[in-house]
Amino acid sequence: MQHSLSLYNTLTRQKAPFEPLHAPFVGVYLCGPTVYNEAHVGNARGPVVFDVLTRYLRHLGYTVRYVRNITDVGHLEGDADEGEDKIGKIARARQLEPMEVAEGYTNLYQDHMAALGCLPPDITPRASGHIIEQIEMIQQIIGNGFAYESNGSVYFDVPAYNAAGRAYGKLSNRVVEELLAGSRDNLAGQDEKRSPLDFALWKKADERHLMRWPSPWSDGFPGWHLECSAMSRKYLGAEFDIHGGGLDLMFPHHECEIAQSQACDHPTSEARVWMHNNMITVNGQKMSKSLGNFITISQLFSGENTTLAQAYSPMTARFFLLQAHYRSPVDITDEGLLAAGKGYRKLMNGLRLLDKLRLPEAAEVAADTSAADAELGKLAQDCYAGLNDDLNTARTLASLFNLLRKFNGYAANPATLASLSPAALAEAIATYRTLVQDVLGLRDEPRASAEDLLGLTLHFYQEAKTAKDYGKVDEIRAALKQQGIVVKDSKAGVDWAYSEE
Repeated sequence: MQHSLSLYNTLTRQKAPFEPLHAPFVGVYLCGPTVYNEAHVGNARGPVVFDVLTRYLRHLGYTVRYVRNITDVGHLEGDADEGEDKIGKIARARQLEPMEVAEGYTNLYQDHMAALGCLPPDITPRASGHIIEQIEMIQQIIGNGFAYESNGSVYFDVPAYNAAGRAYGKLSNRVVEELLAGSRDNLAGQDEKRSPLDFALWKKADERHLMRWPSPWSDGFPGWHLECSAMSRKYLGAEFDIHGGGLDLMFPHHECEIAQSQACDHPTSEARVWMHNNMITVNGQKMSKSLGNFITISQLFSGENTTLAQAYSPMTARFFLLQAHYRSPVDITDEGLLAAGKGYRKLMNGLRLLDKLRLPEAAEVAADTSAADAELGKLAQDCYAGLNDDLNTARTLASLFNLLRKFNGYAANPATLASLSPAALAEAIATYRTLVQDVLGLRDEPRASAEDLLGLTLHFYQEAKTAKDYGKVDEIRAALKQQGIVVKDSKAGVDWAYSEE
């Protein structure tokens, strides 16, 4: 089965068929979190989208190297070139080592991504572990005339870059003259820069800065934008296939990444395809701490927040994020999440139904199954159409529900299965199961509590015992023993324990 995947490229503002640089190998890089606090729901969208993308690429037969970084140094307050390091500030307030803060939030982030069904990336590089590569990259940029040292710090020279015929602003469609007109000349530390548009590649650490490394220019730390350029180049090459991140990273972060990569030896635009997922709002307002509608992933799972009425499970959250195209904004509401929960459970019930669809005996199968086979085959094929069209998971989910409706019809009237060939039914079932579980990454979350079900079984056991229905008593005992549970009868009542055999 051939599938042609097309992706929208922010760099070209066009959708085009995806053609890897070195098929069947595909390199994918996603900007990961700055681990100075717990990730919020908005931080989960990119990983979920790119998890589906990498799953689908592998399903299509590509060999994928998926890199998602951890920013554990260099990201200053306000995303600017001045102020305190976000992680260092938390570490100072809590009297911890910065790496203690980073490690704790990194572990929590990875736990949350796993709960949301995201497979671990092939490589998870950390900025602090790639200082040598970043210093080397800065030396190349200085050597090529696109950066300068000032008071122990090093800045990228945007005017020199543009004067050489490069185009700072091409990713975000920003015009340099307008950026200059809108910049403020009284920014702290501005006197170190030749132009307000220049950005830090290396910052000299002041006496309060906890994280610092020796370099040819000063004891300091790398600029935030530099790390992704250095780490993607190390693990995916000077040019690779796909780079992703949130829409808020397009400028300045990704714009600066492209400039750095163009200014290096072996200049490239870093990735051939740049993909950006849209933002998440809450009840129509942008999610932010200042508005008080900031929901961490833990709060979503526990229900301990003032915005939503209840807790929502990881798979409900994943389904909710996949209900919209990744380039569309998503508004988090109780209504939307409740509907997502129903849709998710409907798909899970569909998986249970598949095992019950049995073709009748060969003698009863219709002589000509071509019409029914074609109808079912089209429903199955339609499930791929959305994914192939710029990873439109919303369209794919709608197509899966259409296919499920057909399966439900067969289950309600098994005689209609006689109109199908075994091959057609098997292919449709495989399509549903593969896309739901392996590509969309939705897995079953049992709603029933084993403890509650065991209590209910013991209640029936006690009823049978009271009624002196010893056949039923023995039957329940035997069934529980098969599950590794033994029934304990005592004067105090009925209880259970794990079998020690």
